[in-house]
Amino acid sequence: MLTNKLKIRLSLLSGILSWLLFTFFDLYLLFVEKYQLNVNLSEVLPQIFLTTLVVSTLFFYRYTITKADSINFIDLLWKVFITGLVTTIGSLLIRGFFYVFGNSTITENALTINFLYNILIGLVVIFLISTFVVWKRLILYQKSKSLIQLWTIFEYSLFASLLFDWFGYEFMSINFNTALIFLCIFALVLSFNLKWIAYLNFKQKWKSILFILLSGIYVFHFLINLLNLAETGVLSVNLLDRVFIVSLFVFIILYAGIAVLVTLFNLPTSSVFERKLQEAIDFQKLSQSIPAGQNAEQTYDILLESSMSAVFADAAWLEIKSDQKPTLITRGITDPTVQDIKDSVRQEYIKEILTYRFNGSYSSNKIIGTLSHPDFKSIITIPVMIQNKQIGALVLLQEVGDAFNREMVDIISTFVNQASISLENFQLIQEAIETERYKEELKIAKSVQKSLLPSEMQHNDRFEILGYSMAADEVGGDYYDVLEPTDGIFNLIIGDVSGKGTSAAFNMAQMRGIFHSLAQKDENPASFIKQANAAMSRCLEKSSFITAMYFRIDTANSQMDFVRAGHCPALFYSASSNKICRLENNGLGLGILRNSEYDQYVEEHNIAYEPGDLLLLYTDGIIEAKNENNQQFGLEYLEPSLLNHIDEPLEEIKNGIIGDLMKFLNGNKLDDDYSLAIVRFK
Repeated sequence: MLTNKLKIRLSLLSGILSWLLFTFFDLYLLFVEKYQLNVNLSEVLPQIFLTTLVVSTLFFYRYTITKADSINFIDLLWKVFITGLVTTIGSLLIRGFFYVFGNSTITENALTINFLYNILIGLVVIFLISTFVVWKRLILYQKSKSLIQLWTIFEYSLFASLLFDWFGYEFMSINFNTALIFLCIFALVLSFNLKWIAYLNFKQKWKSILFILLSGIYVFHFLINLLNLAETGVLSVNLLDRVFIVSLFVFIILYAGIAVLVTLFNLPTSSVFERKLQEAIDFQKLSQSIPAGQNAEQTYDILLESSMSAVFADAAWLEIKSDQKPTLITRGITDPTVQDIKDSVRQEYIKEILTYRFNGSYSSNKIIGTLSHPDFKSIITIPVMIQNKQIGALVLLQEVGDAFNREMVDIISTFVNQASISLENFQLIQEAIETERYKEELKIAKSVQKSLLPSEMQHNDRFEILGYSMAADEVGGDYYDVLEPTDGIFNLIIGDVSGKGTSAAFNMAQMRGIFHSLAQKDENPASFIKQANAAMSRCLEKSSFITAMYFRIDTANSQMDFVRAGHCPALFYSASSNKICRLENNGLGLGILRNSEYDQYVEEHNIAYEPGDLLLLYTDGIIEAKNENNQQFGLEYLEPSLLNHIDEPLEEIKNGIIGDLMKFLNGNKLDDDYSLAIVRFK
């Protein structure tokens, strides 16, 4: 199969060769006609090679200009600008040639004029086709089914006109005009698809207007140059007698003109769009402040900065009541001025909020007020509530009167409510961490552990996968997950945190974060486990470590690379031999060695798999489970259990192994969590 790079080279070579053959046969036929030579050569040949030049140029730019879904819109318009600039410079050189040699016989020679005109044809085709492809990318941004159908009809009709041009219809003839009007109607309808403009900010809109206007100047220049050379009356091929070329000119001009007008009309709304976008970003920051590991003070800062930005406040403060000293965070105002403003407030409703006497839902109209302060004239005061209890107040100030409105209040209220939720969550987490009661610790750890395990395992049609975990009375830190960083490549991990209780669950959460961060790079397992050890070494307590087994499954090549970091050896079942082998390569748990010496204990292995093969990952809660005789379940029981259920669906395999384990325990209690991850290759 041809690569994209090879397609670009072939289309470029085809385009150059087509132009050379077009020019050669055009000039040769002109030479034959001038000297009345008896040569039997079809006049269709130049038309054929001009058509192949257009098609080759189209394919070249289709392969080189990326879709708008994956590129900046301004970059697309920049390509039009640069291509137009280069081709226009070439066109200016042709005009310069006629200007310099205007009074000489060389500029009156038909062969010279046609040769230079053919160069101009090549430049015009390059500019028109490249701009056509860019316009297509922009039109089909966020495409619908009906739009695709309309564009397909237009594009096929447009390129059918290449064959129509072979019949030699001249500009403004009946057939020419009929075909042109048909194509122009499609071009006009398609030119109103301008969804991409809404995603430009104010600066980008001005840039797009500039680039589009410059492309219009290029079009005008090319038309003037083509008309001037057509007036010589010696052209063997007149580009303006071709419906395809004239239709492209009309389409490019229509889309450019409508795009400039729509962009200009959208300029006043750009600031609103950017403001709404910033509000959404700020809201997201508040939503993620606690999950991102930030403390309450950082949430306060985000709330204050976001609120000021949303309502264009000149100053603000956030006060949070505490059993000790209240927290006061200010922006653009000093602490003494804060007290002056509190004293100058006359509205009783705002006073209640500032003095923590607020109780119940607030009215949007009543929290906006005016001030008689020399520096500030407008005020918004919103209570910060947790569990229907006021814990603080957010105050925003403006230097002018009547600066705030109802919409601003709604925005700030949303920010404060989200911050309250984040603060409440933070408070609950702090209380859970601080409590030493065993039942509360077990409950929190179980909840954290369950939420961090994937509810659905990523896979493709080359394999199926099932994960399962069950917490014992004493909570551990079992973890499994799978990510697909690259199409067809899957990174699979299973791990077990040492220790019990909440600390193990939180260490598992850290392991999850590191896995999701590093596994996205699609590096080899050895590199992953080394980086994971370095990362975990910085956040684990000195007495803690994590055992893990990490696989990189390449479904395209049917092979796996894997490392083992002190974890239970995985079991690999070969369908062809009907045997199980243990993947027992050496390795140390994460956090046991917390320096570069750890790297020498990392062993990466590779194994190929075939359809029907199966991989079983598990934690030590299964093999270390003991019955009433203090006998461990171990691999001696796990492997036969797997073989007994090997031909069943994954859910039944899991149920069969767990059933055999429970039968072995005979009512004896499990001492640890137990987890399974089963992969069957198709």
